[in-house]
Order: sequence, then C-alpha cells, then structure tokens
Amino acid sequence: MQLTLERVSQTVSGEPFLYPMSLSLQAGQVTVLLGATQAGKTSLMRIMAGLDKPTEGRVLVDGRDVTGMPVRDRNVAMVYQQFINYPSMTVFDNIASPLKLARAAHIDERVRELASKLHIEMFLDRLPAALSGGQQQRVALARALAKNAPLMLFDEPLVNLDYKLREELRDELTQLFAVGNSTVVYATTEPSEALLLGGHTAVLDRGELLQYGPTAEVFHRPASIRVARAFSDPPINLLQAERSTSGLCLSDGTALVLELPRHAPKALVLGIRASALRERARSGDLELAGKVDLAEISGSQTFVYVQTALGELVAQLTGVHELELGTPIKLYLDPSQVYVFDAAGPLLTAPQRHSEAS
Repeated sequence: MQLTLERVSQTVSGEPFLYPMSLSLQAGQVTVLLGATQAGKTSLMRIMAGLDKPTEGRVLVDGRDVTGMPVRDRNVAMVYQQFINYPSMTVFDNIASPLKLARAAHIDERVRELASKLHIEMFLDRLPAALSGGQQQRVALARALAKNAPLMLFDEPLVNLDYKLREELRDELTQLFAVGNSTVVYATTEPSEALLLGGHTAVLDRGELLQYGPTAEVFHRPASIRVARAFSDPPINLLQAERSTSGLCLSDGTALVLELPRHAPKALVLGIRASALRERARSGDLELAGKVDLAEISGSQTFVYVQTALGELVAQLTGVHELELGTPIKLYLDPSQVYVFDAAGPLLTAPQRHSEAS
C-alpha cells in the first residue's frame, strides 16, 4: 500500500492540532513518527487509519482518494499505548481472530509462531484478564501482526512495558517488519527506537512536520535546531557562537577553525551531541573544563552533566563512571564533530559521515 497525505491539517474548536503537511509512504516501508508528547503523532495516525477526517487536505491510498472513508472500510491494523483485547476469548483466539476472518491456512502454526516471538506462548489458553498489562499488550501486538494488513499503525506500543522486555521486543519487531510486506507507521518519543527501526523518520513538533527522510539522514543532518533537539537523547548541547574570520568564536572567546558557508550569518549556534564528548584527548581536540553537576549511570553508559564557562554540557561516556558532585573534569571534543546552525534555526554544517568521506 502506498499512503499519501496531501496538505493534511486538523483544527479542533479553532485550535490547530496539525498544521498542513504532506507525506508519501511507500509500500513495505517502515516510517517512524518521532516527537515528544503532544507533537501530533496520534492525531496524524488517526487520520491515516480513517478514525478521523482531516479539516483540510486529502488522504490517498494507491492513488485513490479515501479521505473521510471510515476505518471499517479500510484494511488497517492499529495498536495503541493501551492494549485492546477481546476479554471473552483466550489469548490463542484473540491472535487467531483476524486469521479466521480471512479464512487463512495454517492458523495454529501462525498463532504459535507469533506467540513465541512475543514471549507469550505459555499463555495461549488463558483469558486476557489473567495476564499482566505487559502480557496483554503483547497479545494485542500479536493480533495486529497476524492480520498482516497492508497498513499497520503502532502508536507507542511498547511504552508501558518494562525496560528489558521493551529492548527484546524492539529487536523482534524490527525483524518482523523487515520480512513483511505491510506499510508500517510507528510512533515513538525515543530517538533510539527510531534509529533501531530504521526506514524513514518524520520528525513532528507541536503539530508541525519538521523533517522527513531516511532515518540515518535525518539523524546525521537535522534540518534545524528543533529537529536536532527532537532527535537527540540525551539532549544535544547547544552553545551560542559568532562567526569569525577563521570559523567561529564561542562566548568565552574560544576559537574554532571551521569552514562555514558564505551565507552564514554572524549569530550562530554550535550543536554538540553528548556522545561526541570524551574524557581522553586526541590530537587537535578542543578542551572543555568544568565541574560535575550530576552523573547518571544507565546500563553500560554514564551521562555526566558538567558546568563549564560555556554553560552546562551533558556527556555520554562509555562505561560506569562514579563521579562525585563538584569534581573537576575535562571533556574533549573533535571540532569536526560539531553541528553549526543559523541562530534562527536552519542547519549550516554537519559532521562528515565516514561513508561520505570515503
């Protein structure tokens, strides 16, 4: 299924929920809707599904206008944050229900295969009420996958699951999406989830579509400061700077030798991803000295918040680092790994990727 949105917008009681936006999703493609809460992800998915009609614009499926066509007349599967299952049916029958409606072959084999991938094969004879919330959400996921609809919509389906299970299911879903033929739309607030799922990503913020393209391209070349903020976790470090004869100058007088576009304005913003900051210096590095404000250990990584002369910076350091508050620390940065934005927002330069350099 090729899904196309043409200048779709939505206004409720005079308040804009979605500003005019256009998207074209190719058949078999995974598209991630990335944005914070209230970015407009759910509103957009409801229009895609036919649950809501856009205030303006058109929805096309394989070139046919289906704007306003109700969801019951479309072949769509959708999974929400909150699980929805048939309470009087066993887990097996819940998963099998779309297969039975389609009179599919090998129903038992397909149900057990999906249940195994989603780690619920031991619950097939139980009713949903006998399961935990996370287990019920996996039943809803399995039923949606069993339907194998041309358009499959997932609205933050893993958000209510525990961390370990979320990581496992992300890998499973990535593999399931890769072998299927459905057009998949997956909404999330987490940049790491978008990167794992790959495909294409549409970055939304307060009802606006900021950027759309291949996920890796959007991540490595965010079109604006707003996109960089939405596609960075931990948050991207943003520092005020000014253009100079050799490149740019930071607020504390530190100079960086960078090649900037001729049209670059005087007022600039330097963007530094947390993963670009290191504890060990390399030749040509910029040194940033400060004191530890906070150190958060997360798995095999440590997020260190450092107060410097330029303001607070967050560094994503590999390994477990036990750092006391107020401890002096030096961070190092390769100047070629910085982003430079026009202070008004648009991207001017981005770090060169290895594939581009070769």
